[in-house]
This record gives sequence, structure tokens and C-alpha cells, in this order.
Amino acid sequence: MKLMKTKKTITVELQLASQAINIPPLALFEQWAHAALIGQRDKAILCIRIVDEPESAELNTTYRHKQGPTNVLSFPFEPSIGLTIEQDYLGDMVICAPIVQREAKEQAISDNAHWAHMTVHGVLHLLGFDHINEQDAALMEQLEAKILMQLGFNNPYDGA
Repeated sequence: MKLMKTKKTITVELQLASQAINIPPLALFEQWAHAALIGQRDKAILCIRIVDEPESAELNTTYRHKQGPTNVLSFPFEPSIGLTIEQDYLGDMVICAPIVQREAKEQAISDNAHWAHMTVHGVLHLLGFDHINEQDAALMEQLEAKILMQLGFNNPYDGA
């Protein structure tokens, strides 16, 4: 099932390819993505695909060469030379519903708090932020914490 909604200059396509229940509605994903984009991009188009563990594992193996499923994968858009396409397209994000729900329970936080965190985390990756080295990780974590607190969620890195 595909759902699309435009809010101001942010367009989010939500693809539901998971059997999980209690997946947040498009409006929340849009709100979380928009919060991550404030101050970074005036316009953006992105796709968020919600999957189960087999698809996450397959994508993780294919693109990151790591075994098993993961909570979120981000695929920034990189146009081919000579390809004319919408310049606002940011990329695609894949979130594994069972992992997000399991991690929320393990961390004793609400499902929405963790869904918001994974969405913000994924959008920041689409914008080029990373956590490969300590300095980049610290910057990314600070941004995530700030955005999530603006959304009304606790800092996900407190006590981590």
C-alpha cells in the first residue's frame, strides 16, 4: 500500500510492506521527517518503506554487506550523469517494523518515540550525516537529541 501526503514543501511517500500492527500513520512520519529537515532543506521528497525482517536482512546484506536485519537503512539519492529528475528528491529510507517495536520494548520507551528516532536518524543519513567516527557520531547524536526533544521525546542517548 502506498500513501502520499504533502505538507508545505515536504513530500513523504509511505510504503507499507510489513505485517506488523500499530505502525504510525503517514502524518506522524511526515511530522518527524519535517522536523529533521528544518534548517537543512527547504524542499524535500522522500520515500519511507516499512518492512519486515526478511526484506531488511536482504537489503542489509546487499547494500551494507552485513548479515541480518537492521532497524533503519537510508539510501540517499544520487542522480546519474545526464539524468534529469526532481532535484528535491532526498532518497529512500527502509525501517524494519519488528525491530523498531522490539527495541522500543527493550529500551522501555514508547513505540512512537522509537519510530520518531529511527525516522529522524534515517533522514539525517539522507542529508549526509553519519556516525562512522566519534566526532561525526557526536554531532549526529546531538542533532537527533535536539530534534526529538523539539518533538516532545526524551534524548534517546541519555543513559546510553
